[in-house]
Amino acid sequence: MERFLVTGSAGHLGEALVRVLRERGQDVVGLDVLDSPHTTITGSITDREVVRRALDGVTRVLHTATLHKPHVGSHRRQDFVDTNVTGTLTLLEAAADTGVESLVFTSSTSAFGRALTPAPGQPAAWITEKVPPVVRNIYGATKIAAEDLCELAARDQGLPVIVLRTSRFFPEQDDRDEVRAHYADDNLKVNEFLYRRVDLADVVDAHLLAAERAPDLGFGRYIISATTPFLPGDLAELAVDAPAVLARLYPDIAADYRRWDWRMFPTLDRVYVNDRARRDLGWTPRYDFGSMIDRVRAGREPRSELAVDVGAKGYHAGPTGVYTL
Repeated sequence: MERFLVTGSAGHLGEALVRVLRERGQDVVGLDVLDSPHTTITGSITDREVVRRALDGVTRVLHTATLHKPHVGSHRRQDFVDTNVTGTLTLLEAAADTGVESLVFTSSTSAFGRALTPAPGQPAAWITEKVPPVVRNIYGATKIAAEDLCELAARDQGLPVIVLRTSRFFPEQDDRDEVRAHYADDNLKVNEFLYRRVDLADVVDAHLLAAERAPDLGFGRYIISATTPFLPGDLAELAVDAPAVLARLYPDIAADYRRWDWRMFPTLDRVYVNDRARRDLGWTPRYDFGSMIDRVRAGREPRSELAVDVGAKGYHAGPTGVYTL
């Protein structure tokens, strides 16, 4: 029988994974520094003894534990190295030693860093796995370092590892004051499904498929984001007049946006492309811009039931802005 270890089990994605796996009747161990209903073992992934205990009998690992971008202003760079790099190395080495069949590492599209922002006057960036990262902050730097350790473990130790670079799926409001002032939160998030957001339920599906496919693939990096309606030929116009592109692709959307008092972003700087994940992992995301518009039209929230059930977590114990509950 398979046994899963989910690290970061008290977080958004970790909880969602534990919930879904338990609903499917799977044996699941949840590991987190925070106690929660979805945490089996409370401890750090940097602690070798804790990790070894958590891996007892485990066949597949879903490694979501991390310090996130919202922690950049509240934690030292060394904290990011300890958790995101050393913690990942500790887990990889123990997983390889214990004969784990597959490991999925949750990375982030933030790993692309400054490559996501084209120079002034340039088209929006078409972001595939071939785009080289350009470091922006300690979060991205440690994610890239951890990804490289994953590849090393796959190449040198034969541990099947899949890296998933997920786009935005957090439920909290945007941390930029000017954005929150101009866009209702649902408006903002639905807009993002066009180019840089994914629903939590689809992220869970991608992780479980990656865990199954890892032994055949050996190693791979994949962008996990909602399927965009845009094509490369739209990039130049998106950089100067995104509403015009939206109106051309969805001519019936204008009336809805007026009724809801919504607006499209004036420009877009990047578009995430999920073609490789859909092809190699057999991943079929259920939620995109069109499906979220349909949910809003039906009076439903623009997020999956799983995302609603998991809810918002916050990232800090004390007041630190919009990321704190």
